[in-house]
Amino acid sequence: MGDRAVVVGGGIGGLAAAIGLHLIGWEVTVLERAQVLDDAGAGISLHANGIRALDLLGVGDAVRAAARPQYTGGTRTPGGARLAQMDGAALERALGTPIVGIPRAVLHRILRDALPPESLRIGERALAVDRTDPRRPRVRLEDDALDADLVVGADGVNSRLRADLFPTHPGPAYSGSTVLRAITDEPVALDTDFELTWGHGAEFGHIAFTDGRAEWHAVLNAPARTRFSDPLAEVRRRCGTWHAPIPALLAATRPEAVLHHDINELVVPLPAYAVGRVALLGDAAHAMTPNLGQGACQALEDAAVLTAALATEPTVEAALARYDTERRPRSQAVARAARQAGRMGQQLTHPVAVALRNIAMRLAPSGVTLRTILRHAEWTPPALRR
Repeated sequence: MGDRAVVVGGGIGGLAAAIGLHLIGWEVTVLERAQVLDDAGAGISLHANGIRALDLLGVGDAVRAAARPQYTGGTRTPGGARLAQMDGAALERALGTPIVGIPRAVLHRILRDALPPESLRIGERALAVDRTDPRRPRVRLEDDALDADLVVGADGVNSRLRADLFPTHPGPAYSGSTVLRAITDEPVALDTDFELTWGHGAEFGHIAFTDGRAEWHAVLNAPARTRFSDPLAEVRRRCGTWHAPIPALLAATRPEAVLHHDINELVVPLPAYAVGRVALLGDAAHAMTPNLGQGACQALEDAAVLTAALATEPTVEAALARYDTERRPRSQAVARAARQAGRMGQQLTHPVAVALRNIAMRLAPSGVTLRTILRHAEWTPPALRR
């Protein structure tokens, strides 16, 4: 089996894949197109499946040490009425680990620290993959080219490599929602570790961190490419009168800290996650809406399964066939479930539909929320035999 890989994309999925490849003895080069690693992003929740993938890659303990367990929280109405409650302790008993919250920048640094510094090349844009030699794909850069035994495309929702491999695929589609998010500039007194609030065509949520600060996000129904002259003021207009601690979270945020991105997803599933010796991973393979909090966890699962397949199968081709067989059905099912969760949650706008949903949630047995999370988080990585 070959032993040199090029990973295109230095985000969570790409770094995790690189760690796995390095762990099993491959020489890895990670190409990150950003000129500076500013670790842009807010916060992230990692479910048990993501933590288990990180354990397989050898960085689970470092992530746990930097993250805050999420034991308390749930879903509310803008007025503060409880719709559903999250029992984090029950999740921990069922899965062996709680959901945890961590700043993306911290997670990125932990993942980078697990790699040899020379493996990461910053400011390198991959233009395409030349597959003329089926056993030796070549990644074309602006001023260079890299030969490899394996290429991993982890270049995000607008993946160049995906478009190169599947030129007739329609690519990502706008979900109908846009998200504004930030991390507070100072600690905020919070009664819960994690919370969502559903209004009419709007959601506000927060994740608490170990240092007392918190990430918040506002998901809004809006036309694609809608932008606001003052994003923080817009969130205040839409959500600023909602229940505590939402006003305090917004008050603790600098206007320039707010990030704004449209939520795009792959509505049309890919027919394969690998072509020849090129594999797609994370958002490049299955970009999904954030409604289940599974986007990064699915990318981490990808990295774990790819690592195990390459460690145990006799050829790269056999490993990628196994990777595709194991990952495509599960990740695409999670993406469908996330899309449906958004339609029944934050995206609902009609007053009658919202009222009926809220009644149904209040009347649902207490274990429904637990079972919903378990359905997607209850995953065990394959054994890694080297």
